[in-house]
Amino acid sequence: MIYSINKTIKKAGKTFIVLKKAQIHFKKYLCMYCLDKHMSRKSKGINAERELVHLFWEANGWSAIRVAGSGSSPFPCPDVLAGNRIRKLAIECKTVNAKSKYLTEKEINQLNKFSGVFGAEPWIGVKFKSDWFFLSIDDLKKTEKGYAISKDLARKKGLLLDELIEK
Repeated sequence: MIYSINKTIKKAGKTFIVLKKAQIHFKKYLCMYCLDKHMSRKSKGINAERELVHLFWEANGWSAIRVAGSGSSPFPCPDVLAGNRIRKLAIECKTVNAKSKYLTEKEINQLNKFSGVFGAEPWIGVKFKSDWFFLSIDDLKKTEKGYAISKDLARKKGLLLDELIEK
């Protein structure tokens, strides 16, 4: 059976859809709610990537570009590429509201693979609220399933943007 969207309703930060057919199941609403929640998380990451691109362009002698669809490409690619005449950086970006951020082994392997082929330095850019920290892969904490970055680790071993671009 085919449904068409009649209208959308926002209540308490959740988006619900009203379909034209009367035979609607709760499961369809749940899927739409999950999709809405996923999109806002995705938007948050995209906005952070765009912010980072702007920060590089504001730094003297640096340029940067956001790689659209980097998480959905079948090929390894970072979220942001930045560089100047001397250095090229491949950056995997993460935004964090919690105390720690976890990365999979696959994310790190893909960043390393791209960086090796492209001739760029692999970096993890982590934004805790308003603070950006940049960590080399060697500085990440190894876990059973991948890697972890806590705010403490980022403060101790991470670089601020000014430190990264002067390195």
